[in-house]
Amino acid sequence: MRRLAVVVFNGASLGAMSFAFGVFEMASAFGELPDLELKVVGGEPDAALRGGGLTVPVPEDLDAVRDADLVLVPNWRSPMEDPPEAALEALRAAHDRGARVAGLCSGAFVLAAAGLLDGRPATTHWAMAPLLAARFPAVRLDESVLYIDDGDILTAGGGAAGMDLGLHLIRSWCGAEVANRLAKGMVVPPHRPGGQAQYIESPMPELDEGDPVSETMAWALTRLDAALPVEELARRAHMSRRNYDRRFREITGAAPGTWLTHQRVIRAQQLLESTDLPVDEIARYCGFSSSAALRPHFRRQVGVTPVAYRETFGTRLGVLEPMLS
Repeated sequence: MRRLAVVVFNGASLGAMSFAFGVFEMASAFGELPDLELKVVGGEPDAALRGGGLTVPVPEDLDAVRDADLVLVPNWRSPMEDPPEAALEALRAAHDRGARVAGLCSGAFVLAAAGLLDGRPATTHWAMAPLLAARFPAVRLDESVLYIDDGDILTAGGGAAGMDLGLHLIRSWCGAEVANRLAKGMVVPPHRPGGQAQYIESPMPELDEGDPVSETMAWALTRLDAALPVEELARRAHMSRRNYDRRFREITGAAPGTWLTHQRVIRAQQLLESTDLPVDEIARYCGFSSSAALRPHFRRQVGVTPVAYRETFGTRLGVLEPMLS
């Protein structure tokens, strides 16, 4: 018997729960985990799941965690709020007893508050990663990956990364053949390439039109297909190269060359999503000599190759002229 306890808190989303234990439920439905015992546990009194106009009371209390082999914490309602101490004590006790404990998305904040992530590698949703790092500096945070299996402690990013972790656990329990068969039945990939980097938004800093360095940044963004030596940008700003570099770092936190490469890759992402242009042509539009020159920068920043990124995010709408103007 494999005993799985899913700890939820009041107001938890039904949708979030589907990512948390949907893989295990489907495995049972397909006959792949006939010995699974799954319990949904309230992490606080009167906890209920909500979504789509439904309110579903949680049937079990924290006593159900005592016998679990795996304890999942799918989410937490507010990263700035301290979770209930009773739930934290139950998680610590389960871990001390030998259970594996997993936190998905904001659920990592609950594990961190329990002290279970101190000195351990962990991940969470990329948008929450800066807050997790600030609140729990002892955590060895890596927001670039989809999930981390550190043996007795597991964490995953947001949404579908919980399904990735679920398939990983089933793979470790039952073997790759079972996990792959289950993934096919669910019509999802058994293993997604890359990590969260391909989903992270990269907003531009607000540019002050009156600042000469900001002006050169805006100018450069309209010419990413051309060579843009930093010396040329400094001359355009009527500044020495040294002063230009210093001011540029103040605005962006990065060196001019690093920032330019980052913007070229972002432009490549946009074109891969929205056009059918060959990758070689996209590379030249973005200031790279070829797709081979683009590939290492793209993979380093996004986590996958340009071709793999297009397979995931491409809409194949044809060339969008405004994107290239």
